[in-house]
Amino acid sequence: MRVLRAPAESHRCSLGTSATSERSSVTAVSSLVEQLGYGPDARLLIINCDDLGMCHSANEGVYRSLRSGMATSATLMVPCPWAHEAATQYQGEDIGVHLTLNSEFEYYRWGPVTQAPSLLGGGGGFPRTVLDVWDHADLDEVHRELRAQIERALEWGIDVTHLDSHMGTLQLRPEFFDVYLNLAMEFDLPIRLSSIDTQEMVGFPFRDLAEQEGVMTVDTLVFYSGVSAREPFEEVLADLPLGVTEIYMHPAADHAELRACAPDAAGRVDDLALLTEDQAIRDKVSQSGAVLVGWRELRDLQRSSATPRTA
Repeated sequence: MRVLRAPAESHRCSLGTSATSERSSVTAVSSLVEQLGYGPDARLLIINCDDLGMCHSANEGVYRSLRSGMATSATLMVPCPWAHEAATQYQGEDIGVHLTLNSEFEYYRWGPVTQAPSLLGGGGGFPRTVLDVWDHADLDEVHRELRAQIERALEWGIDVTHLDSHMGTLQLRPEFFDVYLNLAMEFDLPIRLSSIDTQEMVGFPFRDLAEQEGVMTVDTLVFYSGVSAREPFEEVLADLPLGVTEIYMHPAADHAELRACAPDAAGRVDDLALLTEDQAIRDKVSQSGAVLVGWRELRDLQRSSATPRTA
């Protein structure tokens, strides 16, 4: 599969314009799966539900996917209006924080949980595009805001398992990645990162920096533009790589609320069907040799492997 970079102003930022499976070196792959207690030829698959808390329909879809579907983890958008409802429905599932600096929809908006003027877009709430954040955000305000999002999830009783970045805003600019990595170190959490191929393309060693600090990530990230995961999921299952692979989805229930606030509602509804109703996809997962795991396994390994820091 080819690694492609989308324009930075695209909906999901510069993580890909078509289904792309990003693979790390064989040595790193073998090391991670073996540390997790599997053989070097194991194929582990994380199916993460992004955008928990975005709206009631997303909460319903994500929890259905976790409790009766194939999803193995999710990430909570703490600033969103329905995030607290998601927290009240939490029953110990594998949930991380979807660190959020963007509000991409035109009419349905959310904004910072802290006083952060540089993180506001002209239309109210967070900026709609990643470039707007990169151009205007004060990094001290970014750090305070994202730290507050993690702390709020913890205060709500979530056993936070990992961090990822809404629309990829934190991953591909060094100064924003520094904030991302520092928070992962502070809270001792693994993070979603793109692959070595992307590291070489963007010109700074984000995976190497995370590894140096003992922050774990997956070997392979499956990325795509938009929210419908059916095609990229089928593509990666046809040739699932060794090691730990993550694919993200955006399941949501088909309610009028979702159709009113999210222009990509159809893809979100299809993701829910994919995870909860599609027997053909379940069969393909089985045929691929995938072992379904969550981010909690990586977090627990990271914490058990940590070397105590000296003052």
